[in-house]
Formats: sequence, C-alpha cells, structure tokens
Amino acid sequence: MMYIESSDVRVSFGDAEILKGITAAVPEKKFIGIIGPNGSGKSTFLKCVYRVLRPGSGAILLDGKFLDQYPYKESAKRISVVAQHNYYNFEFSVQEVVLMGRAPHKKALEHDGAKDYQIVRKALETVGMAEFANRSFSTLSGGEQQRVILARALAQDTPCLILDEPTNHLDIKYQLQLMEIVRRSGKTIVAAVHDLNIAAMYCDLIYALKDGRVVGCGQPDKLLTPEFIREVYEVDAKIFRDEKGTLHIFYEAPEIL
Repeated sequence: MMYIESSDVRVSFGDAEILKGITAAVPEKKFIGIIGPNGSGKSTFLKCVYRVLRPGSGAILLDGKFLDQYPYKESAKRISVVAQHNYYNFEFSVQEVVLMGRAPHKKALEHDGAKDYQIVRKALETVGMAEFANRSFSTLSGGEQQRVILARALAQDTPCLILDEPTNHLDIKYQLQLMEIVRRSGKTIVAAVHDLNIAAMYCDLIYALKDGRVVGCGQPDKLLTPEFIREVYEVDAKIFRDEKGTLHIFYEAPEIL
C-alpha cells in the first residue's frame, strides 16, 4: 500500500506564509502533478512530503500514519526523490552515486553486497546509463546527471517517487525520457511540473497551486481549460486535441505594457 494525504499543511518563513493550508490526496500507483506559477509553493509542499521541511501546522500521512511518526530511514524505504539540483563536494563515480540509494536498506557500517550491485546495474540500464558506471559523476552533462539521480531513486526501491521540479534545466528530449521512465516504473508518482503540456501528457490527476493555496484539482482534460489557465497563470491559451486525443496547449503572446 502507498497512500499519501495532507491536511491543512501550512509553512511560514519568518512573517511570510508560503503554504496556506494544503489539503491533498495521492492515490496508490497514480501519477500526480503539482502545477502553478513560480512561487506558488509547489517545491515547498513537496519538501514537506519528503521531510526536508517540517510544516508549521497541519499533517501529512503516509499509509494512514503521521509522517513524523516514521523514523527517517523507514520513510526513505517508502519515498525516494529526484530533485532539481545535485552537487557533490567529492569525486564520486556514477555507480557510487547510484549505490547511495541503497542506504535506507542497510544496517550501520554494512557493506554493499551482490544484491545491491545487481539493483544498481538494473537501475542504470533502465535510465540508459549502464556504460557510464565508472565515469565520474561531475564530468557528465546536466541531462546525464539527472538520469543518474533518477537511477539512484530507482535503486532505492520505494513504492513512491517524488519529482521536485527535476526537468527545469533539461532539453526537451531528456525531459520526455525522464518522464517516460518514471511513468513506466509502476510507482506512485508525485511531480512538480512547470510545462503544462508535459503535465497533460503524463499526469492522471493535477493539483494546481497559486499563492500557497490549492486553486484546482482534476484530470488534465477537465482542469486545463483556457479559463483556468488564465486564472492561474494570467496568460491566454488555446487548447487542442491531436488524433490520439492528447491535449495540447498553445499560449498567446501577451501584450507588452
């Protein structure tokens, strides 16, 4: 079972309230998108779910149990993360970076075993990076590094995967590759997505945030209307469907004041 719920989650930094009562539900094995303009609270909310931030009030439940009641190691066996930026102060090989995903499954000072290396090889093959196993992570391109970080999350072997705006700086080819791999993983997915066309392609359900509040929730073809896009993003858009029924959003150039 893998079910995430949030109830009236609020986060403040100083006097600024960033999240103003986020209530959401993430069904098992569904691809959930979090959309909204910059500063709407998408990443802040996800950081609460994967425990980088702690809500000032409200609750997040994982499989019906309060998230903060789980030891960090236990929640890390249930939720893995692909975040936007990944920097290391030391030179690690690609294989070493992916092996980090096995840490929640290990006892203190336990060495990596044959099973760990087998899982890492499979994860690297899944993201098309097996031949880079011995390369230094720092020598890879941005797109290659992000695929390695995805491999690390897959090697963590969790039922839920969170994507915290992981594709912002990637070429469209790598964006689509990453989203396709994630969709085929069979996991529960929660992803902050900037590109509404990608959200429409991959998400089963979308939550829209604006100014720290949920302003809409629904299936992409029901939620993403020209009127709603104008309300949330303050731009005009036209929406079409191709011969496969896929939604396509075209933006109209705004007037320059």
